[in-house]
Amino acid sequence: MLDGALLLCVKQEIGKYIGGRIDKIHQPSREEIVLSIRSAAGNPRILISSSGTSGRIHITEDKIENPQTPPMFCMLLRKHLSSAKLIDVRQTGLERILFLDFETLNELGDTVQLTLAAEIMGKYSNLILMEKSGRIIDSIRRVDDIEGERLILPNVTYTMPSRKERLNFLTALPEDIEQSIRAYKGISLAKGMIGIFEGISPVLCREWIYLATGNTDIASDDLNDAVVKRIAENVTACRDRFLSGDREYTVLRDSDDLPREVCFDRITQYTGLYTSVKCASAGEALDLFYSERDRIARLKQRYQDMYKTVKNLHDRILRRTEVRRMELSETADRDKYRRWGDLISANLYRMEKGMSSFECEDLYEESQPLVTIKLDPKLTPSQNMQKMYQQYRKADNASKRLTVLIEEGEQETRYIESVQDLLSRAQNAEDINELRDELASQGYIRKNGKKIKSKPTKPLIYTSPDGFAIYVGRNNRQNDELTKSADKRDMWLHTKDIPGSHVIIRAEGREITDEAILFASQLAAYHSSAQTSDNVPVDHTYVKYVKKPAGAKPGMVIFTNNRTLYVKPKKA
Repeated sequence: MLDGALLLCVKQEIGKYIGGRIDKIHQPSREEIVLSIRSAAGNPRILISSSGTSGRIHITEDKIENPQTPPMFCMLLRKHLSSAKLIDVRQTGLERILFLDFETLNELGDTVQLTLAAEIMGKYSNLILMEKSGRIIDSIRRVDDIEGERLILPNVTYTMPSRKERLNFLTALPEDIEQSIRAYKGISLAKGMIGIFEGISPVLCREWIYLATGNTDIASDDLNDAVVKRIAENVTACRDRFLSGDREYTVLRDSDDLPREVCFDRITQYTGLYTSVKCASAGEALDLFYSERDRIARLKQRYQDMYKTVKNLHDRILRRTEVRRMELSETADRDKYRRWGDLISANLYRMEKGMSSFECEDLYEESQPLVTIKLDPKLTPSQNMQKMYQQYRKADNASKRLTVLIEEGEQETRYIESVQDLLSRAQNAEDINELRDELASQGYIRKNGKKIKSKPTKPLIYTSPDGFAIYVGRNNRQNDELTKSADKRDMWLHTKDIPGSHVIIRAEGREITDEAILFASQLAAYHSSAQTSDNVPVDHTYVKYVKKPAGAKPGMVIFTNNRTLYVKPKKA
């Protein structure tokens, strides 16, 4: 990963822009900061990540989307470092800490020096803003309760992490290298060399051993003078290449094209297993190594936040609808109140005020059995009759209203389930943002206070084997737009009673073939919540038979004259 030697390469690349000023500061995620520098030498963007799995600092070319509302730490950096001048970039030995020194004006207009310390130390990675005196202003991750570790809190004096005395391969003498290797006693020499040399990654240690022995690792018991001498020669040769600028920034990718290793030097130990990609700079290599991993991490973070919101909506609608069903079931026997009112009306002459019950023949039954009607003794017989009719009307009105509300709840449930399905298949942050905007427009969540215009995403477009263009919606608004803009002779497809995308086959004056319908049906099944099933029903009909009811939720339509195909989902 990013070791001390590669960090030195990054230091040298950032050092080219000393004298430049900070133009913009962004915080794309909880653990990342991007500083845009404006200088005569160029306008680089410096990415600093304090992630426990991908902590790093380097110049980046990646376009990273920023949140609509800047986090608090970003606002703090903007307050203290906006237009600040970069005056130095420091590193102690090959420690994995880079100090960026800035000169700026404080609130009183006095020139002061502030320092950003980017600590790239695995799970302890951090980004700390401090004064020249070492007083911490704040950090992206506060540390206040780690046994044996230093405190990272506002107003606490900054102290360096504990540092073990190890060899710097850039300055160590060959005889010192040989002596340290011989003195090492352990099972694995590759692991031992990490303890011998400061700021060197495991892949580089294994490479030095591999070049000397043909193996990526050997036991300390197998060492002899010749092997030790060859390893030391490989170390010094690597040092000479580094100092002369003969660096081969390398990213190794596995058979699935996933990045596995990154280094400032050539790596030969994985020949035939990994593909080696050469880069022009440390920043380019680190961009290549981390970009896909970070994109997935950012998407996952936004997905989890959105998923929690949608799930809570879904659960709340289900609970509300279930309560209404229970209330509706309580009105099922409402006719008894109307019948009791009629029976009281037919027997008013036999009743008196103060009666708590009345027994009479049930005229609605053929056998006319006796029925006992409970009465309110405080009311007259006529008032008890009116009360029965009133209870009937109340239950009848409630039944009608609850039936409508339950139907609306079921429609809402189907709509939210469609959003859940689309969210599960979101490919980027834009897809998630559009779903959030859609929910906000329907009143389910609050709209963001600051509206940032973004270019809307376009539907997915495929071509069937026989040449028909097939469009697949990425969200419910797109689904509506696709169906609305389609020609009445185009074909509309959707999974039967399963949340999924609307799919349109463009006829363009031709007769749509069975082959195109089958292909589009497989796409519709793939772009649905039944993506992992083996046999998915897909309805298809001409667009002229598809209608959107007035007031319906986005993506909700009714259709007729449809036929159903059972297909296996297929990714095109």
